[in-house]
Amino acid sequence: MASRSLLPLLLGTLGALCYHKAYGISVKTDNQHVTAKEFQEAMLSCKYSAGKGIIPRVEWKKLSSRDVSFVYYKGDLVGDLKGRAEMIDSSIRIRNVTRKDSARYRCEVSAPTERGQNLAETIITLTVLVASAAPSCEVPSSAMSGTVVQLSCKENEGSPASEYKWYRNGVALLENTGTGSAKIGNISYTMNKKTGTLLFNTVSKKDTGEYYCEASNGIGLPQKCSVKRMQVDDLNISGIIAAVVVVALVMALCGLGVFYAQKKGYFSKESSSQKKSSDYKYTPSEKDFKHTKSFVI
Repeated sequence: MASRSLLPLLLGTLGALCYHKAYGISVKTDNQHVTAKEFQEAMLSCKYSAGKGIIPRVEWKKLSSRDVSFVYYKGDLVGDLKGRAEMIDSSIRIRNVTRKDSARYRCEVSAPTERGQNLAETIITLTVLVASAAPSCEVPSSAMSGTVVQLSCKENEGSPASEYKWYRNGVALLENTGTGSAKIGNISYTMNKKTGTLLFNTVSKKDTGEYYCEASNGIGLPQKCSVKRMQVDDLNISGIIAAVVVVALVMALCGLGVFYAQKKGYFSKESSSQKKSSDYKYTPSEKDFKHTKSFVI
């Protein structure tokens, strides 16, 4: 008895997977997830059935992350699709899709019935495939051996997102996501094809070479950035020692100069002259005295 009562419920659930019904109106689509390459054709399918005597109204809306806008309203294509799409019954055929068309679209079919205005709908997701663009690469022109060096590669046009591959002197480097170290000729690095980073934890002189990155997402041909050279040099210990010696010699000569000046009395002469000028006392002259006396009288 219980199995008989569950049978109608099961059939109703299975029917809801393919149809959206509302009081005698049913809507379905041939493809809920549509993919198309940029500038090619895409079909957004919407089919409906209505009861006898029902005259339905069809509307299409674009559901973006920012807002909801009409693309088919009152029997006309409007908005972004106007002039480059056409209606085939209740479906939309876009002649040349662009990356801006990637969104969810809702086909709404409504009609007045005895119970009031009824609505049925279905949603189609359109994904526009865009080929990778030429990536932007950052490669340092020089580095000191033993230091940490990171090379980066990125492009933001591709859909789906691009994956990256690095080359040195025209030879592809093996991928490594960071769980270990890829070693080629005693060179240790970490390369992540998802993020496009190439990291040398301890760069060495053998890592010197010409580097470029390639981006691809399976749509169109791979794209690469311009070749850039990275020069790795060893730390010049002898040069550093020589610089330290020169600085020490300069400081020693300055000290000897000060000592010699003090020994010769250059600093004492200057201080004695300053002392004489400070010890000088002004004495009024006879003329000044006469002038003062006459002034008092």
